[in-house]
Amino acid sequence: MVRMGRPPLWRRVNNIPDVPYFKPAGVPLAALEEVQLSVEEVEAIRLKDLERLEQESCAQKMSVSRTTFARILTSARQKMADALLHGKAIRIDGGKYQLALQHFKCDSGHEWDVPFEVMVNTPPRFCPACNTPNFLRTQLPGLGRGRSGRGRRHRGGRNWQEM
Repeated sequence: MVRMGRPPLWRRVNNIPDVPYFKPAGVPLAALEEVQLSVEEVEAIRLKDLERLEQESCAQKMSVSRTTFARILTSARQKMADALLHGKAIRIDGGKYQLALQHFKCDSGHEWDVPFEVMVNTPPRFCPACNTPNFLRTQLPGLGRGRSGRGRRHRGGRNWQEM
């Protein structure tokens, strides 16, 4: 019997960074090695090191356990140290995350937001204003665009309601 591990849960992030790439000055991009930070690793750095929150609070904000948060943070710090000390570029891309607020717009023009906690358990099936099933997830105004990752923000050809 083959045992498989539990699939990773979606991690909650507040936004996608506006700047998805950093590189050392004066070195051509073609000459650089690259380190990839996931969006949730950047969120862990933001919460712990920029916002200066305790790990328990950070874990709650990302909807993960404290030990999972610690693993994400350790991985992010190791990658950043590698890039800084070895002159590598840092690319922010991908991960297993979902934005804290999901923004939707129906064919009739109605717009609404759904919190992460609701999306994980019961994603919307109809517009709350006109009850149409024809709507799309859109990007909240003011959020970074990100890059082509594996985050749940991308529909990737699948109907998001099937997720």
